[in-house]
Amino acid sequence: MALRIEREAAAGVALVTLDRPARLNAIDLETAAELAALWQELRYDENVRAAVLTGAGTRAFCTGIDRAATVPQPPSPYAVDDPLLRIGPKANDLWKPVIAAVEGMACGGAFYLLGEAEFVVASREATFFDPHTTYGMVSAYEAIAMAQRMPYGEVARMSLMGTAERLSAERAYAVGLVSEVTEPGGAVAAALRSAAVIAGHPTDAVQGTVRAVWSAKEAARTQAMAHAPALIALGNLPPDRQAELFGARGASGEPRVR
Repeated sequence: MALRIEREAAAGVALVTLDRPARLNAIDLETAAELAALWQELRYDENVRAAVLTGAGTRAFCTGIDRAATVPQPPSPYAVDDPLLRIGPKANDLWKPVIAAVEGMACGGAFYLLGEAEFVVASREATFFDPHTTYGMVSAYEAIAMAQRMPYGEVARMSLMGTAERLSAERAYAVGLVSEVTEPGGAVAAALRSAAVIAGHPTDAVQGTVRAVWSAKEAARTQAMAHAPALIALGNLPPDRQAELFGARGASGEPRVR
């Protein structure tokens, strides 16, 4: 199992830990399936009224998709299968509040999880960055998720700078991505304290509030997400194929003047 789940029955809180520290808590296909199954299970667990999500160790909360994972793709230019689209609580219709506790790096595909958490607690040594552009890849789903939580300029800077720059926990707090900064090693304890308070409130009111807050941004997010597969499919093509599709060169092979 790539996940550890600890349920505190008295507090009504589940602590979910991505337990792949040797891989910096990167998510392979098995872990993605486990996360989706867990959120669906928690929908029916009346003893769990709130959850905290974190990563094992102090080096990383999550570093996105495991680069060793092989993701089968359909033979179609109009579809890109992304296993991370189903790893978040909202993607699995869970409206119990989830708090993310970040120690170390949170990057790339980690934003799928942060984007579906109610709020984020981070150690002051935590850092946030998006490596996609550095490696010639389009940041679409990740940038969209962060655009729901941060000002446009901050999202654009982080998405475009790639690995050249990391957002500190203090800066993430200043721009609204992080709601509380703790001392190193203290993120989980702080998140659990908040989760216990929330779990002590009437669950119908809590889940209704979670759904209402999510609704405030859901329409814009859904529209933006609809464009992501095409942007990824086109942007990640080899340069010669991009040139062919975008008409960058004429029949003679010389650049077109526009």
